[in-house]
Amino acid sequence: MDILSLIYNALIADQYIKDQAYGRIKYYEYPETGDVKAPFIIIDLLDAPSPSDFADDTWLSYDCLFQIEVWSPNRVVTNTIADKIRNVMWNQFGFKQQSGPQEYKEGVFRDARRYRGTIYRNDLDGL
Repeated sequence: MDILSLIYNALIADQYIKDQAYGRIKYYEYPETGDVKAPFIIIDLLDAPSPSDFADDTWLSYDCLFQIEVWSPNRVVTNTIADKIRNVMWNQFGFKQQSGPQEYKEGVFRDARRYRGTIYRNDLDGL
């Protein structure tokens, strides 16, 4: 299961996020601060997805912990995108927002929120 692609597809399904950052939603790739002229979204898995929710000696789901960062030269846009991401992660996957830093450095506002949740396996047909 490609969790990063699931997250990416859910994010670009939101029209506001797509309009603001399409083409600048990356996995593990951080832009140079001077290159941030428009919003960037960076998705990082913080821990390898681990098996959870067992039944009949079979694990049924992945427990996931990841961080989604929003970088933008505009504080309001950064916060609005981060809030939209939080809503997508809750509504699409039931992932809960956890702590994460907000900072401003060299003209770029950064919001790095962490999310934890469970994704059920899609390969259990016929077991």
